Amino acid sequence: MLKSFIGPFAATFFISMFVLVMQFLWRSIDDLVGKGLDVSIIVEFLYYVALTLIPMALPLAVLLSSIMTFGSLGENYELIALKSAGISLYRIMKPLIILIVLLTGLAFVFSNNVLPYANLKLGSLYYDIRKKKPEMSLQEGIFTNDLEGYSIKVDRINKNTGMMYDMLIYNHKSGSGNCEVTKADSGMMINDVKINKMKLMLFNGHSYSDEGMKNLNQRRTFPFRRIKFDKQTVLIELPENDLKRTDENSFRSAALMLNLKQLDDTIASMKRFVVERKNKDAQRMLKSNYHKNKNSNAARDSILQVETRGMYSNPDSLYATFDAEEQQRAVSNAVLYAREVRQRMQDDIHYYNAQDLSIIKSKLEWHRKFSLSFACFIFFFIGAPLGAIIRKGGLGMPVVVSVVLFIIYYIISMMGERSAREAVISPAFGMWISACILLPLGIILTYKSVTDSEMMNTEAYHKFLDKISHFFKKKIAGRKWQKN
Repeated sequence: MLKSFIGPFAATFFISMFVLVMQFLWRSIDDLVGKGLDVSIIVEFLYYVALTLIPMALPLAVLLSSIMTFGSLGENYELIALKSAGISLYRIMKPLIILIVLLTGLAFVFSNNVLPYANLKLGSLYYDIRKKKPEMSLQEGIFTNDLEGYSIKVDRINKNTGMMYDMLIYNHKSGSGNCEVTKADSGMMINDVKINKMKLMLFNGHSYSDEGMKNLNQRRTFPFRRIKFDKQTVLIELPENDLKRTDENSFRSAALMLNLKQLDDTIASMKRFVVERKNKDAQRMLKSNYHKNKNSNAARDSILQVETRGMYSNPDSLYATFDAEEQQRAVSNAVLYAREVRQRMQDDIHYYNAQDLSIIKSKLEWHRKFSLSFACFIFFFIGAPLGAIIRKGGLGMPVVVSVVLFIIYYIISMMGERSAREAVISPAFGMWISACILLPLGIILTYKSVTDSEMMNTEAYHKFLDKISHFFKKKIAGRKWQKN
């Protein structure tokens, strides 16, 4: 059994790896083509890509190889011969069950120790490749920030002529924010190799410049400048052509680059930091917006009437003692304080949501290390009985069934992960929902196979379909006889 399984498993594993690597390259081809990468960089990139895809390829290889192995045994009547000799299906599967348990353990060790290192190497290298020749990374409908000091958005690009339409360019080189904006109907990109600069030929547009934003340190009034042009040339300096490697330590905080212990520490520290930040923000909000100077003539907020007891008989009545100008000033100050509180609360909510999303991502990666490894175990107990049902070896029917099951597993996993990211369900349930759905299927199929149920007999399905076909034929013939 081990000899029958190891051969198809090795073949299907490399086939799965090849398909997954090609899919990754297809998605990222725009970031790789035209960068002038050395062969060594390409080989290193593909090596780390392959390492990161191993946890995904293992379950697919186990499913496909188990269907092929037991399908070949059923096709050659070896499975029937073994059962007729008094050998139960459990004894036949026992060596493979031990192998799959060991493989599941190895997959977890790989996901916990090797995969974070591979993700770190791949993430830093991919970032450096995208930064090389950033002029090649302009995409339709997306702001591109790869050019240092600029943020460029292009709505449409003509692939044949290279003409770009509806361009929006933000110049951030001064470090003063969005104080220089250029909008053009169309434009053309030209690289000048001699001076290592990129020329943007812009046509029919406007340039907007807020001179006051450029001179914030000078307390003077500056104009807002707007220029209309029919043709304008913008020179953008390009980085050197050599691939510069970024320090990997800047990527180590990402959840993909951490093992279980590091993820536990990260989740605990983020939770502790959020709680401390909420307490500080609450104290700051009360201190800066509710508590006012005791020597001021303004009344305290009604929330703090207890603290003002004894100082004023009726704090709300103070408003009536003010003249019209003072009342207007008090109302304006109250509205200003309320707007400040609302804006600060909105900023705090956005910050807390971002922190919660980081915690959820870390929890998802924590559970992913277990769920992907456990998928090998589930797929074996689905593939082995299915192979006995199909009774077909080779790469025909097993490939079709395996791909369909794996797509179902992948879709359920993606739906669960997305729901967990949006805080609809818990991260644990989001990552294990596919296992919760497919594990009962594997248990049922395995039980039916061990007990030699009619469910495992293809002839039973043929008889059932023949009965249905005969029933409808009889109905049709009866109707024709009644009409005649």
